[in-house]
Amino acid sequence: MEIKILGPGCPKCSQTEKVVKDVVEESGVDATIEKVTNVLDIGKYGVFGTPAVVVDGEVKCVGKIPGKEEVLKWIKK
Repeated sequence: MEIKILGPGCPKCSQTEKVVKDVVEESGVDATIEKVTNVLDIGKYGVFGTPAVVVDGEVKCVGKIPGKEEVLKWIKK
């Protein structure tokens, strides 16, 4: 599984990254987490608000910090 955190590095983006990392670690799911900070790369996902979370190429969340339960639903298949 590939998870991307889209955002320039603002506090909300950093908090989103922490939530996602915590959930992945706690759940034991095998996933790589990548931080995407380049505005042009973020735009390729059609995302115009940050933070955003992309799981296996699908945008799951835009413009807010997701809760742990929300992230867990995305990564548990």
